[in-house]
Amino acid sequence: QVQLVESGGGLVQPGGSLRLSCAASGPTFTVYAMGWFRQAPGQDREFVAAIMWSGDNTNYADSVEGRFTISRDNAENTVYLQMNSLKPEDTAVYYCGASRVYSYSRFLDRALKDYDSWGRGTQVTVSS
Repeated sequence: QVQLVESGGGLVQPGGSLRLSCAASGPTFTVYAMGWFRQAPGQDREFVAAIMWSGDNTNYADSVEGRFTISRDNAENTVYLQMNSLKPEDTAVYYCGASRVYSYSRFLDRALKDYDSWGRGTQVTVSS
C-alpha cells in the first residue's frame, strides 16, 4: 500500500499563492496517476488536478485551470500543487490520492473510486 503525506497548507489572503506537497512512500512503482482533491465543510470531495506518474499528461478542473499547476519529482516521490490567484472559494481540506488504474481514459474520468490511497489532508484557508 502506498502511503501519502500532504503538507504546505495554511492561511493566505485572496490573490495570494501557496504550494502543497504530497510525499509518497511504499510501492510507488504501482502508481499510474496522482491527483489532488478538495473537500469544503458540508461538501463532497471534488477533483482539482491530476498528473500521470511516468508521463507529462495533466488534467485540471475548470474552476482552477490557469491558476493551479500540478507537477512531480519522481526522484523524490513527491507531487506538488502550485496555487496562485487564490479565491475564498478555494478554501477546503486538500487531499492527495494515488491511482493504480492503468488506463488513460480512466485518468481523464477523474473518478474518486480509481484512487485507492489517500493522505490525511492539509487545510487551505483563503481569507482577508
